[in-house]
Amino acid sequence: MPIELTSLSQSSLQDYFDCPRRFELRYLQKISYPAIETEPALENEKHQREGENFHRLVQQFFIGIPEEQISKLANTDNLANWWENFTSAKDLSGLKNLSGVRTEITLSAPLGPFRLVAKYDLIAFDAKKFRVYDWKTYRKRPKSDLLAIRFQTRVYRALLVQAGAFLNGGKPINPEQIEMIYWFSNFPNDPAHFSYTSDQFKRDWDALLNLAEEIKNASNYPKTEEIKRCLYCPYRSYCNRGVRAGDAFDVESEHEAEEYFELNFDQIGEIEF
Repeated sequence: MPIELTSLSQSSLQDYFDCPRRFELRYLQKISYPAIETEPALENEKHQREGENFHRLVQQFFIGIPEEQISKLANTDNLANWWENFTSAKDLSGLKNLSGVRTEITLSAPLGPFRLVAKYDLIAFDAKKFRVYDWKTYRKRPKSDLLAIRFQTRVYRALLVQAGAFLNGGKPINPEQIEMIYWFSNFPNDPAHFSYTSDQFKRDWDALLNLAEEIKNASNYPKTEEIKRCLYCPYRSYCNRGVRAGDAFDVESEHEAEEYFELNFDQIGEIEF
């Protein structure tokens, strides 16, 4: 490997699964983005910034900042609409009254030769149930069957089983206690719910271990055979697969839009289990 890789995330795993060449360029060679990911570029950039700001508003809500103070920061049409949808969803705003709520929490656990790391928007829990919430600001509601097979859904639930005992009084969390919920700010009445079972956990963790081992031993990083993915890849010029970016609305309907965040993995302590 050109760079010693020590950690994996749902984004890097998804990249490797979708296109090993993109994984190599992004995570091993760490090449800066040479091309626009989606068109129209300025509108898409604005939407991404608004999505980041919405996550901050929700985090501030759950750490106790008064709602009326937060609402002043919802200063665009999209943010105002999303914030109204969130505060009107009593099942969400009511989570603040639970004793077990963690927002913007990072979990880490060994995964073969790597550490698997994930940052959760919110985990709400009591003695019986652990609900993982992820806020999505998509312009089109993705199909639930697509979300079910994405690495985010599989990693977030499996990692909570592996690394979440400290949230459960030191006791292991049973997969059957876990539910993952995607809440869509533009579609507040149509969240996606994914329960979990022990069989699913075993399948997911075995698959993640196998993929981690494959990544560790990889020496060749072929390009994806699904050329359509290249429309939304910032590295397409490295592969001579076009210069025109795909439409942002289409990428949300065909793929789960990737949400990248910078983490210093070396500063995140492993959770023993």
